[in-house]
Amino acid sequence: MSTTAQSRPASAKRPGTIGKTAGGAMAQGLTPRMLNHLAYVTHDVAATADFYTRILGMELASTIFDDRVPSTGENFPYFHIFFRMADGSTIAFFECTDLPPAAKSTHPAYDTFNHVAMQAENPAEIRRWKAWLEQNGVEVLGPIDHKGLIESIYFHDPNGIRLELTTPLDPEWNRHTQQGYADLKLWVDTKEKAKREGRDPAKALIDMIHEAKKRHGRDG
Repeated sequence: MSTTAQSRPASAKRPGTIGKTAGGAMAQGLTPRMLNHLAYVTHDVAATADFYTRILGMELASTIFDDRVPSTGENFPYFHIFFRMADGSTIAFFECTDLPPAAKSTHPAYDTFNHVAMQAENPAEIRRWKAWLEQNGVEVLGPIDHKGLIESIYFHDPNGIRLELTTPLDPEWNRHTQQGYADLKLWVDTKEKAKREGRDPAKALIDMIHEAKKRHGRDG
């Protein structure tokens, strides 16, 4: 069912507003300062602690345990653990007793796209990480060059979470704002136009991607 004006979330962008930030949080001087933490569930906090401290070289930063969740009041006894990276950002986990396994993804794209990327110093360090991980029995994919933007390797932690170690190849990799808004508009406009015309949005987007590759002489 299509999203109507009544059912659209309040935070959703309206057509024609992409790239227009006046009145947004930035205009109020509000931008998050850093990534404080990401949090996931673990069924084995001991194995998780060993992996993030011994294999990934992070410090065990903080722990909390209680019989009630402070934010919701739910009666879930839990152990909460944080691991600190070099810049102070952290990744965190909850172990909660008697949790059933998480539901399986409905499409493999979820397991590919949902991941945590951590930064390494340079391509040489990426190769050192690859060798170290493989030496410790961790299966590694890569290095992969992402169109000259970043270079990455991929692997999984004991909880099945997909992790990435990456390094910028382009010093301005996260400063391409104008091009980013143009690409975002192209993607959304292509998808919405296909919907209005009763065409398959996925096919329309694939056609758009192929045309963009032809224009820019890019492959893959």
